[in-house]
Amino acid sequence: MTGRSVNIYLQEDTYKAVCQQVGPRQISRYINQAVAEKLAGEQKKMEEELKQKLIAGYKANAKNKKLQSELGVWEKFSTQDVLTQIKKNETAKKKNS
Repeated sequence: MTGRSVNIYLQEDTYKAVCQQVGPRQISRYINQAVAEKLAGEQKKMEEELKQKLIAGYKANAKNKKLQSELGVWEKFSTQDVLTQIKKNETAKKKNS
């Protein structure tokens, strides 16, 4: 495993507690694991917050009457209708050119 060497500052009581917990030769591994767990927790929290924002947005859109009426209009058209109209517009543009 590759890594980088960094200097960090720990308060004396924190350093002593880490040494007692894991021993003086295991501090780097312990701190690396702690930081990795903290980062994973923060990532999971951010993902959950995004999920909640998306859900709130979807619910707001579902309650939006204007949006629903516009979507209702679009639901009446099939993809084939839209493609046919695009082709007609392109043909008309070519004739006018």
